[in-house]
Amino acid sequence: MSEWLDGLTGWLAAQPQWLGLVLFLVACIECLAIAGIIVPGTVLLFAIGVLAGSGALELWETLLLAYLGGLLGDAISYALGRRFHQNIRRLPGLRQHPEWLSGAELYFHRYGVISLLVGRFIGPLRPMLPMVAGMLDMPLGRFIGVSLIAAAGWSVAYLLPGWTTGAAMRLPLPPGFWSDAALVVGGLALVVGLIAHASMSEHRWVTPMSAGLCLLALIALLVGWPYLQELDQGLLTLVQEQRNPILDHYMVLLTRLGDMSTQVVAGALLCGLLLFTRQWRAALFAIGALLGTALANGLLKALFARSRPDVLLQPLDSFSLPSGHSSAAFAFFLVLGILASREQPVRWRLTWLLLACLPALAIALSRVYLGVHWPTDIIAGSLLAAGMCAASLSIAQWRTPLAALAPRIWWLVLPACLALLGGFSLWALPEAFQRYAY
Repeated sequence: MSEWLDGLTGWLAAQPQWLGLVLFLVACIECLAIAGIIVPGTVLLFAIGVLAGSGALELWETLLLAYLGGLLGDAISYALGRRFHQNIRRLPGLRQHPEWLSGAELYFHRYGVISLLVGRFIGPLRPMLPMVAGMLDMPLGRFIGVSLIAAAGWSVAYLLPGWTTGAAMRLPLPPGFWSDAALVVGGLALVVGLIAHASMSEHRWVTPMSAGLCLLALIALLVGWPYLQELDQGLLTLVQEQRNPILDHYMVLLTRLGDMSTQVVAGALLCGLLLFTRQWRAALFAIGALLGTALANGLLKALFARSRPDVLLQPLDSFSLPSGHSSAAFAFFLVLGILASREQPVRWRLTWLLLACLPALAIALSRVYLGVHWPTDIIAGSLLAAGMCAASLSIAQWRTPLAALAPRIWWLVLPACLALLGGFSLWALPEAFQRYAY
């Protein structure tokens, strides 16, 4: 398999004009029923992303091609399910491996529409769930709506790391960039790996341990950020190279979601709705996580007083470390992800947390794109939020685990919070464009 992969990437490196087509086809196959399980699409997409980032494709072209390929794979899988229904079990591959279909069918019956969003990030389920949705006659309009959203998050999560790696290898970066990057990535991978391992092992103290690991990593970053200037400057240069007027509009819209006014009102609404529905322990957890993150962020900003990058025409007055937008966004969406993952299997809990991190990560990256924060600022903000959420959860379920929220409560909480976030992000948008001009 490695020889075949090396041969393909070598051919693409010599024939970059075919890279876009191959990216589209691999993304389609990765999301195609049965084939997506057999073909190592994740490894291929990373390798293709590296080649694209080395100068063959722009970032928006890479993400768009992967997005469209994923949508096509979903559509074909759904159509197969609608065409064959229960006879789908007789198709080659499924006769020999009926567990591929039965596992996806079980998840779909249990979680419905949500399974298409969460299962998108679980390898064996990703290509099978759209076919199961068609087989069980899920309405076409509903399937298209969910697929449009799920494919967007999937394309960013699977292509952005590879493209960024390729772009970083192409640019003339500072001498210490790669050693700094290895140190930071290795540290974050160690923290995430230990938390994931403890979760999969169902360790009794996994939640307080997670809080301790995140806060220890935050302390290490706060102490070491003066020695990571090559990493910060290199990544900022890499991101600023991708700026264009069209993308600026979307990034300003994203960054508005993390503004203090937006997050304060959204957090107050979430906590108020939990109190209104008498979800006392869930409200205690949410209040502790959101308020604790906000207070700790303000204290650390005043303590470290780090200056912002010199990018904006009108630099902001406040300090940058940790990023308030990053910490507030991660705290808010992690609270939602933790509440949604209660009383679910470990893999689903971890997947819910991954999904919760995606919108928060988009908001955090918008700050680096706009030149408002250094990359280590947003990493510090995410670690602070994760540590405070885990600490608050430990307190809220000290004696007994936190119970899952009833579906009727989610139908009240989720639409209200999302509508408020969208409304606040659009409010005073023209003023925000002037604020983040460069």
